[in-house]
Amino acid sequence: MGMTPLEIETFIKTAFPDAEMKLVDLAGDNDHYELTVISEQFRGKSRVQQHQMVYNALKGNMGGVLHALALKTIIPTLN
Repeated sequence: MGMTPLEIETFIKTAFPDAEMKLVDLAGDNDHYELTVISEQFRGKSRVQQHQMVYNALKGNMGGVLHALALKTIIPTLN
């Protein structure tokens, strides 16, 4: 079943409007992705909290419709 890249991008952009992201379908099956999210909303949060924020943005699809997600969260550098 899986999720399309557009569905994942929509969930992330809704939760993190400032986000820059890179999404790669690792197996070509819409079920195994690598996702990098850069957002100011991560500032002051632990890595675990950042990842929880992304999982929450996916509205319960992680571990169900979306089987595997290699996730990297990044806080933007201050200029």
